[in-house]
Amino acid sequence: MKPFMRKRLHAFGRAEDGIAAVEFTILFPCIFFMFLWAIELGLIMTKSVMLEFAVDTTMRELRTGNLVNPTSDRLKDAICRRARIVSRCRETIMLDLRPVNTNTWVLPSRTASCQNRDANIQPVVEYTVGQQNQIMLVRACVTVNTLFPNIGIGARLQKDSHDGFKMVAMSAFVNEPT
Repeated sequence: MKPFMRKRLHAFGRAEDGIAAVEFTILFPCIFFMFLWAIELGLIMTKSVMLEFAVDTTMRELRTGNLVNPTSDRLKDAICRRARIVSRCRETIMLDLRPVNTNTWVLPSRTASCQNRDANIQPVVEYTVGQQNQIMLVRACVTVNTLFPNIGIGARLQKDSHDGFKMVAMSAFVNEPT
């Protein structure tokens, strides 16, 4: 029986049938996951660029005086109207607008306040319109969901329990004298 098995195993090892199928089986998952990573990264980058654009454009409108009666809700609406690709922007955006002290040049902490979907109590953010010739720092934070939360770049992001991660856009401007 042993020579028979040895002969069959030797014939099986020398056969070239299905070589392409083996390569496909090994390489396809790698290429497929790279494709999914590229899609996820592209969506994240597009959302980030759209949020940055929306914040910059809205702050330009604010500093030139084209935004009448600037309240926190009006700024949020203007930002979310421009950042169309950011889903559920109006429900998740938190806006932090505060003056920068030009004597000490102390900036706020690096972490921006974002919506915490795991808790009922939301962080308090500052909204100060500021005075003439004052430098204002604006931080907008939106919580967005990943497309593929458990694979690729979506698995490596720091997420909340709802598979969302924080996306922050910052801008600064000077309140022009009227």
